[in-house]
Amino acid sequence: MNQAVLILIKPDGLKKSLTGNILTRLSETKLEIVAAKMARVSRELAEEHYKYLRDKPFFEELIKYLRGELHDRKKAMALIYWGKEAIKKCRELAGATNPEEAEPTSIRGAYGRILTSGLYENVIHVSSNEEEAAREIKLWFNPDEIIVDLYPTKENVIKDFKKKVWA
Repeated sequence: MNQAVLILIKPDGLKKSLTGNILTRLSETKLEIVAAKMARVSRELAEEHYKYLRDKPFFEELIKYLRGELHDRKKAMALIYWGKEAIKKCRELAGATNPEEAEPTSIRGAYGRILTSGLYENVIHVSSNEEEAAREIKLWFNPDEIIVDLYPTKENVIKDFKKKVWA
């Protein structure tokens, strides 16, 4: 059965120009990319993404990290990979969350580091399970940005809706 997984190339990965290296490594999974975009990470998005860590002492620094405030890169690259065992395959390639515990051949082992404050700069986020993947994907993407129908949708008609369009 096919699974979807959210991948984020975090601001430190973008600043270090690791996008190509990370995508090359992820191509080893033979999964399909069904959505991709560069995203400005609002405080609300970052807090919702990491809401399960809200009570941790490093939460505020983590929010600044994901928002790009620590690297002068106020963006992240969000992707959805889709296919058989997508979560397992991507998590294995990413390696352990702690870069020092990650296999040296993994993405985090090769490119991550730990700051003196204890924050893990691990360049990539990979959803941990199917429930988290669904929550995170719905947080980062609208249904019309994904080329396959991952989850049930509905149509809303919104009167007087303003949307920015190309001039």
